[in-house]
Amino acid sequence: MSDNSNQRVILVTGATSGIGRAVTERFAQSGARIVAVGRNRAVLDEVDRAISAAGGVPLSVAIDVTVESEAQRAIDTTIQELGRLDVLVNAAGHISSGSIEDTSLNAWDAMMNVNLRAVFHLMNLAAPHLIRTKGNIVNVSSVTGLRSFPGVLAYCVSKAGVDQLTRCAALELAAKGVRVNAVNPGVVVTDIHKRGGMNDETYAQFLERSKTTHPLGRVGNTAEIAELIFYLASDQASWITGATYSIDGGRALTCAR
Repeated sequence: MSDNSNQRVILVTGATSGIGRAVTERFAQSGARIVAVGRNRAVLDEVDRAISAAGGVPLSVAIDVTVESEAQRAIDTTIQELGRLDVLVNAAGHISSGSIEDTSLNAWDAMMNVNLRAVFHLMNLAAPHLIRTKGNIVNVSSVTGLRSFPGVLAYCVSKAGVDQLTRCAALELAAKGVRVNAVNPGVVVTDIHKRGGMNDETYAQFLERSKTTHPLGRVGNTAEIAELIFYLASDQASWITGATYSIDGGRALTCAR
């Protein structure tokens, strides 16, 4: 077990790419101990090196968050190796296209398993440890949790579920000193859309169009989202809980287009 008891311990899922990876590096800049969770061992090794270079202390765990025993192992390893847990950041996510007419039950289940069920399970496992440290949770949701968008039905529903899970858990854990919040990004440049099926050309067109659908005229970057997550997890946000925090260039304010 580490003897650096003055350093916060931050567990981040989805740490191998996108927002999750940016979060690990942002917390590392504060000297925190970072438990980076992802499926790809080789990429996690890269993340560990980046965390060390940024000033943090890395501990990575290669798991699939949708597998119950592996999620348990991530929490157990954190406590066994570092002795505590101060912040849980649920950044692992999945997106795919589909409407009410053509979304298969398998596609629905796959979306819910990653985006909602795994988030609930990790929160459930982490809660006793966070109560001990008066820690907090930040969930990565989406503008689609607040607004409906066509063609990504299961994704929208999963993120709406994350928002309500965030609010309910915040209410239940408030008396025990644990805060729970979510961030709701608009379009951010990550690999999630390509992993969801977009090719390079389609993704480039999507990003270009997104400049017109976000009132501030551009898409977001992962560092911006990580900065908000860092703030919500900090003592500066000690009176914020149950928030679903828009960071979307104004996207949630617009009418459908």
